[in-house]
Amino acid sequence: MVKVAFQGERGAFSEDAAAKLFGGDIDFLPCVRLKEVFELVSQDKVEFGVVPVENSQAGSINETYDLLLAYPLNIFAEVILKVSHCLMALPGEKLADIATIYSHPQALAQCEGFLSKLKVEIMPSYDTAGSAKMIKEKRLKNCAAIASKRAADIYGLEILAPEIETSVNNYTKFVAISKQKAKPAQRNKTSLVFAAEHKPGSLYRILGIFATRNINLTKLESRPSRTKPWEYVFYADFEGHLDGKVYQEAVRELNKEVIFIKILGSYPQAT
Repeated sequence: MVKVAFQGERGAFSEDAAAKLFGGDIDFLPCVRLKEVFELVSQDKVEFGVVPVENSQAGSINETYDLLLAYPLNIFAEVILKVSHCLMALPGEKLADIATIYSHPQALAQCEGFLSKLKVEIMPSYDTAGSAKMIKEKRLKNCAAIASKRAADIYGLEILAPEIETSVNNYTKFVAISKQKAKPAQRNKTSLVFAAEHKPGSLYRILGIFATRNINLTKLESRPSRTKPWEYVFYADFEGHLDGKVYQEAVRELNKEVIFIKILGSYPQAT
């Protein structure tokens, strides 16, 4: 049975992502913090960690990208999960009786349209599934949580309203991290991070390395380097696996143009 760590309580969306990636036969290990997921993989206590990298509404998960830079691990796979929020409470509770709603701030923001129609107190919590667990364990009456359907099943809560997210196009991209490297698949993606010199045209020359080889860049984003104020690193994704000759050539040339580079992984591309 494969061991997989994720951040959050049982029933978190990261658990859904792990199940979508690895199937149902998983030994799940919930973690309080994202950093703990990376630590467990680094210490060989689990084979994989599953972490969120980007949401279609809120953008990149900055903490995840900083941890990908900090730890010597590989992105092994990616999966895109449709995020559907449910309002849930103890069995027998009615929507009209709910006075307080708990959830993660991002989930609350993603359900703002639904929540604005209710006369309730909104209480931010550290985790969506953790809110459901708290209501179950403390037997909180007149209270509800916003979490996944999986969380309702795990904690025996009743769904009062399904699919309450404001946008139907709410997706989160998760990646599996591992010490293992992924083999080439039919469709692949490579992720890397690099720092460019502070010289005119340096980024232009770097982008030209990909353009002249007809390599499709699917992401380019700058983040503070966290080592010096006002210095930045660039996170980039391109289509293709580093096993391919043209991609190896591109990275060799890239090494000549940058002051730092780290390959985060070559792995099967999610659809």
